Amino acid sequence: MQFIDLKAQYEALKSEIDANIQSVLNAAQFIGGPYIKELEDKLADYVGRKYCISCANGTEALQLAFMAYGVGQGDAVFCPDVTFIASVEPACMLGATPVFCDITPDTYNLCPESLERQIKAVLAEGKLTPKLVVAVDFLGNPADFAAIAAVCEKYGLTLLEDAAQGFGASYQGKRCCAHGDIATTSFFPAKPLGCYGDGGAVFTDDGEMDALLRSYCVHGKGPGGKYDNVRVGLNSRLDNLQAAVLLPKLKALGAYEMDRRQTVAGRYNAAFSGKFVTPFVAQGSVSSYAQYALLAADRNQRDRIIASLTEKKIPNMIYYPTPQHALPVFQSAPVYGETFPNAGDYCARTFSLPMHPYLGEAEQQEVIEAVLEAL
Repeated sequence: MQFIDLKAQYEALKSEIDANIQSVLNAAQFIGGPYIKELEDKLADYVGRKYCISCANGTEALQLAFMAYGVGQGDAVFCPDVTFIASVEPACMLGATPVFCDITPDTYNLCPESLERQIKAVLAEGKLTPKLVVAVDFLGNPADFAAIAAVCEKYGLTLLEDAAQGFGASYQGKRCCAHGDIATTSFFPAKPLGCYGDGGAVFTDDGEMDALLRSYCVHGKGPGGKYDNVRVGLNSRLDNLQAAVLLPKLKALGAYEMDRRQTVAGRYNAAFSGKFVTPFVAQGSVSSYAQYALLAADRNQRDRIIASLTEKKIPNMIYYPTPQHALPVFQSAPVYGETFPNAGDYCARTFSLPMHPYLGEAEQQEVIEAVLEAL
């Protein structure tokens, strides 16, 4: 049994993936190439944005977005307290200061009320300039973009959607990566849309931003090409082989994989409702269920279940065991009196089970029975 079964997905898409890879090998065009342009166009069309800029990975997608909006020394970047460090790490590399906000107790996404409290605290202190908000689609569940965007508009902040886990999901009829001023995603293999190495993308509706991001992707290139360097940039490009792999995967995601994810989550919900806190998806939202997370009664019950599952060789994970503000690297980050009760509660009780579009009913029943036996 696999936590995320990439082998089963490959077997389902083998003929298309193999043909695309062979085409790249035959042409020997590995950097750039026709699959890159085709993929960017189809990704933009799928999410409903004007422009898609592919890049080397999801972390650099975030860094490119931060660079494009001028994030740097003296700026405050606001981020949910429960996420992967990559959501804010590139901003720190650019000299900005992370300001963490609590999460909501139901969707585990950025709490708009906590966000506003933290913005007010930064303004009151006067040492940092509120610059940008990172709203994460946590575990594939869309953030409350209407409420978060209202706070950003009130205080004049840029809103960035971190859809590393949210690709394929939707909020109020718009797919993830279509929200905020700019959006990013990751094609890490375990993501809802994953390649066979690493990759990422940035999405925007602004033509000038599209040109700026493409410049930053290739060493700050100017109108004259990669030797006409007009700014300091990165070497951050998706290669043609990864694009060749992603194209049939994107088609499968839209054709049936998202529906299968809902089916798998539905079976889990039916089995665990009333025994654990099951994922809450707000009305008008569709989760991609990048991960399926339950909340146990307390840390002791969670740890007991994980130990039992591990002994039975049932894959399991914790996303994530420690809130960002409690990580050693962020001990000097300002908290402004925020205590993050929801983040602490979530991290103490959460555990995740196998989740992917190729999880069969019999295999899933094995997982369900193992969890219930551990209670």
